[in-house]
Amino acid sequence: MCTVVVRVPDSSDEPVRLMAVRDEDPHRPWNPLGEWWPDRPGVEGVRDQLAGGAWLAARGPRLAVLLNRGGHPEGTPAPQLESRGGIVLAAVDGRPPEGTPRTLGFNLVEVDGSEVTVTSWDGELLKRERLAPGTHMLAHDDVDDDTPRIAAWRDAFARTPTDGERWFDPWVRVLAESATLDPSDDRAIIRDNHAHGYPTVSLLACVAEVSREGSEVRYAELAEPGAWNPLEF
Repeated sequence: MCTVVVRVPDSSDEPVRLMAVRDEDPHRPWNPLGEWWPDRPGVEGVRDQLAGGAWLAARGPRLAVLLNRGGHPEGTPAPQLESRGGIVLAAVDGRPPEGTPRTLGFNLVEVDGSEVTVTSWDGELLKRERLAPGTHMLAHDDVDDDTPRIAAWRDAFARTPTDGERWFDPWVRVLAESATLDPSDDRAIIRDNHAHGYPTVSLLACVAEVSREGSEVRYAELAEPGAWNPLEF
């Protein structure tokens, strides 16, 4: 139940700005932001140690981040399902999902220069949409939907300017404001999802600026899973 906020610029001369908060089982090991894939020189990302894929990855003007979504492809037994982490690495290679993925459901956010697309898979239908200029928010359903988390915070992110070298600081302040909610609250971004039947909690966040010239990604971990502390990117 991760969360992504992304600002799509009006002009292709301006950068895309993105913030992503990762929710995962804290007992599932990961590697922090780094170049973990020798067969993919120049790719940096947050690596899942068990399956070897990425939650978020970037190379040059491409970035991709994946959020879990409900859905199971009909007729595919659980042992035959593929890891979703490979989707992120394929995306930064310029190969977005197509056909009928043999994975559980997902939302994939892809940035290519100044363009942002979201590919969604619910186990039945694969759909892809290009996001219009503006500020968008996405979790485990549709872009800019009316689920409590997005309804509570999208406008706050949209109103907040993102200028200067530390453009992300105002968004982090909004994130800190959201963290005054109980982490089990449906509106919370920094989350503990045990109350909803999932073993996932918020673990870390990344902020990224992407343009035609390349990408800059920064990483910060929460000191205690599911509990807010000021993040140092």
